[in-house]
Amino acid sequence: MEITMEILYNILDAYAYEIVFVDRNHIVRYMNKTAKQRYGSRVQVGNSLFNCHNENSKKRIEEFLERADAGEEEMFEVLNGKTGEREFFVPVKDASKKVIGYFERHEMFWSKDKPEAPIFEYWKSKN
Repeated sequence: MEITMEILYNILDAYAYEIVFVDRNHIVRYMNKTAKQRYGSRVQVGNSLFNCHNENSKKRIEEFLERADAGEEEMFEVLNGKTGEREFFVPVKDASKKVIGYFERHEMFWSKDKPEAPIFEYWKSKN
């Protein structure tokens, strides 16, 4: 079986957490289905990620990008008090190991009462 772009997009859309890929100029280049559902019109492909971040967040993102350029891989950002998520900055590199962009990875802490609940249901309840 050949892995096509369609298959890759379907894999990314099947992933239960949001994926927003941003280039080095902080322009959003790709959003999976979960990201579109979670962020709605606040984040759009082709727009700057900084349109929806405050100055403190912008500074932190720039610092993470510098650390990625220095060779660091995935970096813990914060435990988000509003959502209960752990957030990680993940650099994306080309074949020559040059950082071409990044995305933020989230991990949700789930209730022990409903560990089987799909994350899609969680995001539906938040919109």
